Amino acid sequence: MIILGSTGSIGVNTLEVAKKFDLNVEVLVAGKNIELLNKQIKEFNPKKVVISSKEDLELVDHKNVSCGEDAILEAIENSSSDTVVNALVGFLGLKPTLKAIKCGKKLALANKESLVVAGRFIDQTNLRAIDSEHFGLWYLLQDKVVDSMVITASGGSFRDYPLEDLKNVSIKEALNHPNWKMGNKITIDSATMTNKIFEIIEAAWLFNTRKLDAIIEPKSLIHALINFKDGSTTAHIANTSMQLPISYALMNKIDKNILEPVDLLEISKLEFKKIESSRYPIWDIKNEILNNLDLGVVLNAANEVAVSKFLNREIGFLDISKISLNAINKFNSIKINNLDDIFAIDKEVRSYCAS
Repeated sequence: MIILGSTGSIGVNTLEVAKKFDLNVEVLVAGKNIELLNKQIKEFNPKKVVISSKEDLELVDHKNVSCGEDAILEAIENSSSDTVVNALVGFLGLKPTLKAIKCGKKLALANKESLVVAGRFIDQTNLRAIDSEHFGLWYLLQDKVVDSMVITASGGSFRDYPLEDLKNVSIKEALNHPNWKMGNKITIDSATMTNKIFEIIEAAWLFNTRKLDAIIEPKSLIHALINFKDGSTTAHIANTSMQLPISYALMNKIDKNILEPVDLLEISKLEFKKIESSRYPIWDIKNEILNNLDLGVVLNAANEVAVSKFLNREIGFLDISKISLNAINKFNSIKINNLDDIFAIDKEVRSYCAS
């Protein structure tokens, strides 16, 4: 397989699954964490390596190493691997997603932005989403009529903070997720609840439904629920490990133990909370987004700019959602007819939010 984003949390877990099932890794694609990349090269012996920056090329312990977006696309096209794991973060992951599909590869997709901004143009024939929530929904589906689907949220880093303190929280506090070890971007998105809106957009495309909602389950043990027409509800319960959805995305069927089962007696109780817009202002646009999924490209572009500004100490935490809400209000009448429209709108929204 090809792993895009090998040094991130999904990439690292994918390599653990590769070891567990003795899977071959042909290509590794990484960003700036060259130290970890070199350890992965030594252990997995890929034929090809791609990194993000030209200045780091000489630091990589591999004879066949290149850099940049075009090199990623070439590696996908020229590889003999039948599977691409796309764990790149952000809009950057869209072109590799489209290239993998065009090349007829099986796509294990952890780059949620691909579906968020371009879901209507993505052929899902050979696609499997790597996400605990979407995996949970897929796992629960039966030959019964579905009424609605619910995914869960942890509540993020500030779920228990006094509301009046949110305007002054630090970057370090924002990156201190209570349940999951994730990259900086997705951890911030979890704290603002933008990540959950992204996942609702993904679910709308993956399961062809708009009857979607989310609730907070602070222990992150229940990942998804399906409400059936007959009045019954099923829930997917599993410990917090991405290796379960990754394993199924790579191999479809799993017969061996991937993680420890949940001990309900040890947990003793589970708690559920409503997502309140007083704590998560972005939640106000959930229904607007569901009614016009094309707004995903606006939300993603605005959010990427805003999160970058926050991590660079240019704005406060609450300003992240303000920038996104302002962009949705400004661009709420957009119409997307093709992929070129997506790239044009993305560029326009970024320019507006940057200024």
